[in-house]
Amino acid sequence: MTVIVVMGVAGSGKTTVGSALAERLGVEYAEADAFHPPANIKKMSSGHPLNDDDRWPWLHAIAAWISEHQRTGGVVSSSALKRRYRDVLRTGGDVWFLHLDGPRDVLAERMRGRTGHFMPVSLLDSQLADLEPLETDERGMVADILESPAAILDRALTELAKEQP
Repeated sequence: MTVIVVMGVAGSGKTTVGSALAERLGVEYAEADAFHPPANIKKMSSGHPLNDDDRWPWLHAIAAWISEHQRTGGVVSSSALKRRYRDVLRTGGDVWFLHLDGPRDVLAERMRGRTGHFMPVSLLDSQLADLEPLETDERGMVADILESPAAILDRALTELAKEQP
């Protein structure tokens, strides 16, 4: 079965949309932040962006989760900012990307409104600079974060169904 990767920069709503999508599909949801080693959390908490070397173990851990959920399906969040990061996630098996995208000011406002999260607003611009849109050969779709989560879910499920055999 396809595993859905809900991707986007911080504040895009990956947890909200991803957990609701998993609930609607009756599959397991995994929060990408749970795959970060403590050193990554500490680095981001102190306002320093991750580099590729920091991200590789995290991405491979998510890919392993994807592999473990090929029979049952699942939903996992991941910023998946760059094509090469998504390539690592695809090593886990069949994936479909739901890219949550929106205006910087909305993303920043959402980040400021979060409590208990390690990612400071100061890192948003580094994520936006790293973000590479889905390419035409990558399965998935882009959703506008200004839409309601319910509308995003409905559209995503419709698009995903079109791709199923």
